[in-house]
Amino acid sequence: MIAVATVWSHGLAAILFAVLTIWQLQRPRGGVQSRMLALAFTATALWAVAVAVEGPAALFARIAESGRNLVWLGFMLGLLSRDEGDERRPAIVALHVVLAVVILGQSALESLWSGFAGARGLDAFFHLILLLRMTTAIGALVIVHNLYTAAAPEARWGIRLPMIALAAMWTFDLNLYTVTYLGSQLPEELFALRGVTMTLLAPLFALASRRNARWRMRLSRAATFQTLSLMAIGGYLALMVIAARALELAGGDYIQLGQATVVVGMSVLAVALLPSGRARAWLKIKLIKHLFQHRYDYRTEWLRFTDTLGRPGEGAAPLDERVVKAIADITESTAGLLLLPEEGGGLQPSARWNWRTLEAPLHAADAIFARHCETTGRIIEIDALRRGHESLPGEAALLPPWMREEPAAWVAVPLVHIDRLVGVVLLGRPLIDRMLDWEDFDLLRVAGRQAASYLAEARGQEALSDAKRFDEFSRRFAFVIHDIKNLVSQLSLVARNAERHADNPEFRADMIATLRNSVDRMNDLLARLSQHNRSRAEEPRPTAIKALVDAIAAGRRAAHPIRVFGRGDIIALADPARLEQAIGHIVQNAIDASPPGEPVCITIGRRGIEAVIEILDRGTGMDAEFVRTRLFKPFASTKDGGFGIGAYEARTLIAAMGGRLDVESREGEGSRFSIILPIAEAALERASGLAEARVA
Repeated sequence: MIAVATVWSHGLAAILFAVLTIWQLQRPRGGVQSRMLALAFTATALWAVAVAVEGPAALFARIAESGRNLVWLGFMLGLLSRDEGDERRPAIVALHVVLAVVILGQSALESLWSGFAGARGLDAFFHLILLLRMTTAIGALVIVHNLYTAAAPEARWGIRLPMIALAAMWTFDLNLYTVTYLGSQLPEELFALRGVTMTLLAPLFALASRRNARWRMRLSRAATFQTLSLMAIGGYLALMVIAARALELAGGDYIQLGQATVVVGMSVLAVALLPSGRARAWLKIKLIKHLFQHRYDYRTEWLRFTDTLGRPGEGAAPLDERVVKAIADITESTAGLLLLPEEGGGLQPSARWNWRTLEAPLHAADAIFARHCETTGRIIEIDALRRGHESLPGEAALLPPWMREEPAAWVAVPLVHIDRLVGVVLLGRPLIDRMLDWEDFDLLRVAGRQAASYLAEARGQEALSDAKRFDEFSRRFAFVIHDIKNLVSQLSLVARNAERHADNPEFRADMIATLRNSVDRMNDLLARLSQHNRSRAEEPRPTAIKALVDAIAAGRRAAHPIRVFGRGDIIALADPARLEQAIGHIVQNAIDASPPGEPVCITIGRRGIEAVIEILDRGTGMDAEFVRTRLFKPFASTKDGGFGIGAYEARTLIAAMGGRLDVESREGEGSRFSIILPIAEAALERASGLAEARVA
């Protein structure tokens, strides 16, 4: 019954794959890969016929299975891009060749096994063949896995469907031969199910073939190395088992000792080589040299480089150190040092990465070396200069002596940004020493320019921050100078009026108040010039406006007549010191604009929930254009020798307290400045209402 099922299932599979072959050959615009798929269908059909006619244990059926596997490997190899620039293809070709050799060797052993049936050691020979078949299935599954994961989403139906079908085919083979190996006999039930499995896979191949007319894909370098790693692991295990079986086949009294020696020896070899960074670096260099067209996977390198440079977040290394690491990672250097320009044109050491045992002097390079790096932008290979191989005449003489004498110093990479040297990265020697080639020079030169742009941007941000701090200091100094000018003007008026009114007791009292006020303001100006003074306004608090205005008027009456009107019970929210400063600026401007003897009037009133302080003068006034475009601009003034700071600072101070400054002016008639602030009671009531609303 099982034998009948085996015949019919494989016969049906043969018919289906024969139909697939005919259909594939008749498709228009088939191409080479389409013909290769048709050949794979044909090989599968022939294998199914051989199993149905002669049985799964027959030599012809086993040889046909090896042929089927070889053709499907050729089909997968053809899926890879044939572009000349595809550097990953040689590695995958090498893997296919190795697997093909395994299949051919297995077929040769099967032929020998059939020829020596009944001879001594046949059982060990049989198990060795099964191991090779398991190795074939494992290797094929590794390749299928990498092709499947590397396929683009748009190739899901065209590439991934046949990969799924092939994975199912070889997974069944792996399980079949594993069970056979463990049981030491052919499981007839599984061989019957094998035909059923191939019958079910035929529609999947048909659907994939219908969905894709162009069988092309690219394999990433990461997938290539993954394939190499998995193949190496599988090969290592297979080699151990084959060696142990070979000793068993040879026979003798010391079989167990020999097998133990092989296992222990290979285990020690693996433990000794795999953890070694030098061994891994050497192996990587050899693989890249012999299997890839280019040394670098440029997409991966650039993503890693930019990620290292732009890594945000707390705990990240400073930018200068990240620059060194990003460039060192390209060549797998073990250390790096950043040299930055210093005064005088030379270079000095700055950030370092793993630069522990290497020492650099405080004056690392002179201006001539820095100028050479800036003008040429060349990657300096220090080993070549040590051997006397100069790309440019006299370049070795420019190299700093300490750099030439330091054995670990390997390569100097100039960081040039728009023809300006931003720095030089000195790289330490990698684990496996090697000479640089054109790819290294090109990639390091481009990476150096990119890193230089990062450093230049960072330096620009630092310069901008410094400029902002200087701007803040300059603004503070401008305000102070303006206040000093007002004090000088005020004291000059007091001095002139003292000649006429010195005998007047009221004048003397006003003069003393003015002098005291001037001294206090000068002390405040000195404090504002201090580097520890931040010139930050206090939080607005209830302030009696009338008392504050009376104090300001009393300090200036000796210089010019000032009249104060209004209610004394108006309490506004304000910072008293800043409000006094703002009113002082406006009053002084009104005094400067008014004719001698024409009083300046200050009126205190209320409009709804706002307090209003009006300062009125009968001076020269301003036109509407000046008020709209220049009054509150710094350094714009209508007065001879004026700084144009007072109105600008007054509005800034008032706005910081939550108020505003309105202006009405006409030429020849005077001006009215209105300071509008929130009433304290209204603000408190509003805050209380908001608090109650939150509670509710």
